[in-house]
Amino acid sequence: MGEKKRKEAEVARWKKVVVVAACIIFVVLMVVSGMGFGWLSMFAVTKPGQTVVLDYTLYDGSGNPVITTDQQVYTTAASAGKPVLYTQQIVVVANQTMTEPIYPVPVYTSQSGKENEFAIFSMELNAITSGVVGMSTGQQKTVTLPASSSMSQLWSTEDLERNGIDLESINVGDQFAMGVSDNPEEMATNASARTYIRISEVTRKTAGGIVVDFSYPKADIRVVSINS
Repeated sequence: MGEKKRKEAEVARWKKVVVVAACIIFVVLMVVSGMGFGWLSMFAVTKPGQTVVLDYTLYDGSGNPVITTDQQVYTTAASAGKPVLYTQQIVVVANQTMTEPIYPVPVYTSQSGKENEFAIFSMELNAITSGVVGMSTGQQKTVTLPASSSMSQLWSTEDLERNGIDLESINVGDQFAMGVSDNPEEMATNASARTYIRISEVTRKTAGGIVVDFSYPKADIRVVSINS
């Protein structure tokens, strides 16, 4: 009988400990929330229509980063001689469909250090804004990006010569910057037409020219913050 009472007393004591611990945790969380840290925000997920700040990296078909907000990714690629572009975080609206063909973002290259504008195509940004739905602050994700057949082009030896490029100096896997426009006709006839940077990769080489691909199959994204 004494053993039974001892066990009952021990259980009762642990119940008190659990209740006291729960109260302490509740008080701590209330204090943190009162300090403005918004502890509940870590459990919130992105909903359609919310504004989201993102870190991101786009990769070409060979897995090379072409544009990034990640300082470490940029430094590693630049040290290896890759023409990676460094950029700032972007602000997007979750699940919003972009109507303009190009979403320009500011970038600078490791070679020149000058600021230019990089072209994220609308279907790429739409995949990102759709993919961010359901993500929480700090979460990372790889998003598959769609591509178009027009993102793979044949450049003849004449095209290369006009741009001062020697076919013999080019190898499959080489990367270089190219200009794209949301108005190709104007770009072809007007030297001052507005253009944007894309990094292309040589995927095939023949005696008559090269095939370049400037599509990006995937993007790594990370949610920095979610705003209503």
